[in-house]
Amino acid sequence: MNSARNIFKAIDQSQFEIILAGISKQGTWYCLSEEQLMAASSINDNDYHKNQCVALVSYLGQATIIEIESQVRYKVDAAFPIIHGTNGEDGTLQGLLRMTNIPFVGCDVLSSAINMDKEFMKQALTVGGVPNSKYMVLHRSEKTSFEKIKKTLGVPFFIKPANAGSSVGVHKVKSETDFTEQIKDSFLYDYKVIAEEFIQGQELECSVKGLNANPVASVAGELIVKHEFYSYEAKYLDDNGAEIVIPARISGEKMKELQTMAVKAYQVTGCDGLARVDFFLKPDGSLVVNELNTLPGFTKISMYPKMWEATGLKYSDLITELVNYAFEKFKLDSTKKQNYINS
Repeated sequence: MNSARNIFKAIDQSQFEIILAGISKQGTWYCLSEEQLMAASSINDNDYHKNQCVALVSYLGQATIIEIESQVRYKVDAAFPIIHGTNGEDGTLQGLLRMTNIPFVGCDVLSSAINMDKEFMKQALTVGGVPNSKYMVLHRSEKTSFEKIKKTLGVPFFIKPANAGSSVGVHKVKSETDFTEQIKDSFLYDYKVIAEEFIQGQELECSVKGLNANPVASVAGELIVKHEFYSYEAKYLDDNGAEIVIPARISGEKMKELQTMAVKAYQVTGCDGLARVDFFLKPDGSLVVNELNTLPGFTKISMYPKMWEATGLKYSDLITELVNYAFEKFKLDSTKKQNYINS
């Protein structure tokens, strides 16, 4: 909700008329007032009236929000989805928006799904020639020994749910005892878990925006983590869990190399609109892509907009650019010949 609040406050309302819509934990869609947006920490059916319930549909080819009770209709020209995690950034919501025939900010169905699933993200990066860490895929239905992982990745190594975010279910494994206990937690969040080599180095991030054919990268930022790794606690529970340095403490030459690699990672995983690319800079000077985030945090103090501000692009202007990319992508897609088959 913090990202949505920040975007609402900063968006240029001389250009855009805003309709606030939210989805409850139970899956109900609601139109929200400004006061409700500012006050809510989450959306729950018990807190809203049924006359606020709405549906997003394509009505005679036009994306439309319909009030369920009154049947009042509002035409919608574009969507700025800002729901993080499962169903929000894994291609599910993006598929709905595509079916509704509405331009939307951010990556499309395929790139959202690829980058949410760390196995397929790594496969795409590898095929595209983008350096990334060694890994193994662990399945809940199969037993993989600690010794086998240790032999392949070394110790310590990380385990993380393949489809999750915010460092939920992520653990640094140092021993067989750690592994036995911690793998149970990781499997709570997905049937598939990634075991990944531990890489010692600077943690760097870079914002990328634009259509896939011609994206541009911001200056990089650096994350100085005060915990053992950037865990859920370090991100959200400890105000001093990490320090952010923008621009990152790297040479101009290394900055250019990182920006080039960020753009390549963005392109080979099919991104459009925006993404944040996270790196490790190893002691030997080599860069490794850790992951891509297709819907990064978007508050005024989040890394994605802060790196663009350091590059010379104001927060409000960034929002306008991203909405305009949505219109450009929609126009580009509309030139493709459609192949609908009715059976």
